[in-house]
Amino acid sequence: TWGQAAPWGRAPLCLVPDGTFDWQGDRPLRLPWSETIIYELHVRGFTRHPSARVEHPGTYLGLVEKIPYLRRLGITAVELLPVFEFDENANPFQDPVSRQPLKDLWGYNPLAFFAPKAAYAADRAPGGAVREFKAMVLALHRAGIEVILDVVFNHTGHIAPRLPVLAPVDNRIHYLVDSASGAYRDLTGCGNTLACQQPVVRQLILDCLRYWVLEMHVDGFRFDLASIFYRGAQGQVLPASPLAEEIAADPLLAHTKIIAEPWDAAGLYQVGSFGGHPAWAEWNGRFRDDVRAFLCGQGNGAADLATRLAGSSDLYAVSGRRPTSSINFITCHDGFTLQDLVSYNRKHNQANGEGNRDGTDHNLSWNSGAEGPSRSHRVLRLRARRLKTLAAILFLAQGVPMFPAGDEFGRSQDGNNNPYCQDNPTGWVDWELAGRNRHLTRFFRLLIDLRHRHPVLRRQTFFPPQGEISWHGLAGPPNWAPYNRCLAAHLQGAASKPRDADFFFACNCDPRAQTFLLPPPPAGQIWTQLLDTAATPPADICRESEAEALGHERGLRVASMAAVLLISQSRRS
Repeated sequence: TWGQAAPWGRAPLCLVPDGTFDWQGDRPLRLPWSETIIYELHVRGFTRHPSARVEHPGTYLGLVEKIPYLRRLGITAVELLPVFEFDENANPFQDPVSRQPLKDLWGYNPLAFFAPKAAYAADRAPGGAVREFKAMVLALHRAGIEVILDVVFNHTGHIAPRLPVLAPVDNRIHYLVDSASGAYRDLTGCGNTLACQQPVVRQLILDCLRYWVLEMHVDGFRFDLASIFYRGAQGQVLPASPLAEEIAADPLLAHTKIIAEPWDAAGLYQVGSFGGHPAWAEWNGRFRDDVRAFLCGQGNGAADLATRLAGSSDLYAVSGRRPTSSINFITCHDGFTLQDLVSYNRKHNQANGEGNRDGTDHNLSWNSGAEGPSRSHRVLRLRARRLKTLAAILFLAQGVPMFPAGDEFGRSQDGNNNPYCQDNPTGWVDWELAGRNRHLTRFFRLLIDLRHRHPVLRRQTFFPPQGEISWHGLAGPPNWAPYNRCLAAHLQGAASKPRDADFFFACNCDPRAQTFLLPPPPAGQIWTQLLDTAATPPADICRESEAEALGHERGLRVASMAAVLLISQSRRS
């Protein structure tokens, strides 16, 4: 039961569940990467808030109850924060106000790789967590939604003296240890590091992945701090990773989605070079940083934004991979929410009990003129505009978009960029916002629908040097100087395969409104406007059938911190 002390040493710790679950013919969905949109969520936090109004809050069944919402939103995969069994009471910190112990809400300290978290199950009978997890996967598959697990194979939670019964037999085999002292080498920031170069550890991990695919029917994995796979026995960086290669080549895992978080806590950063195999996709940290920097007046300006919009060929084309190797994200569980990204200049993690020392200080955020909650209509309008501009960039960029639950209706964590321990409304999804900010959810939903309907927005290959995309500045070629914050892209769908409409996407993060010179639409067609992130809802986005034609003007005016999207359509009678 969640929050209750585990009876270590006083109760059976191992259970082999029966295998009689009726999968009713369930098969892997195997959705193409180009059609994938990932929604990151925490099983407990997603429905624990009273506003979720589910029968089984904080559980696998609670997630099942939200499937109709997920289908309306249009996402194609849920990426679940860790579900391997862990001890939520192992957090040593206290709330600085109440002095109550804080929980480990996120669960990035696994204890049992083959066991789904029992406290996430409404079914409390022996084996209930396994049955309920399978029922959840079956229900999601029936809705056309894949299940990706966030898995932690870089360290374990086996440090506290009260957990020896679950620890592997030999520290010197399973972990990286100092040869002289026998102390753990901590390259993860979590106390220990798994020895992923050891054959016995590699076999354990491969057996685990096969189990979750064959027995639990999951569709893929996101590997936390995956660069640990490239660490040798002394912590040194290896030129190759046998484990990464084995995962990519394993015939039982061949059709799953495998995603690396291509860095570790000790400085190894492998964005664009992880795995050495085209099967590997990556969390593209460069996409996150470059897009954030563009909206904050930092970084390399329009040049970086253009590279990320076009699919990050600088990172993936050299190794023979595709735009779909890039998992594009601006926010995730680790860091600010999208709402907080436009509302805070700095982290506010005091409630975590670590003196605000935890969490990154490299946020690349701007509070839009006031730190935190504001009653200023000017500030609130600017925040809404910038949030929607960020969303437009995310869903119109080549690659695979990912966003965390609640970003689509303005969820906030009150400036906490590391709420791993906040088992309370800070760490839970507040569903009242879904009603209060329904216009924002509509904006996300229509953006996602637009992406699904137009293959030119989700290419499987990089743009050729000429002919299918062109870059524009205000009155001609773009200004690639670092200070420039104005960029437009003309996607020529008529030249692509399959044939599609043309799009013109203009983004202005200059402090003043700017006017872009429009290229001509395809012969016999006109430009119509689909979205303007500066417009008041519902005029901020519309369906193609509702898009208004532009007049004969040659210029497109774009407000400060806004984006506008046009689509070519046949002239209407």
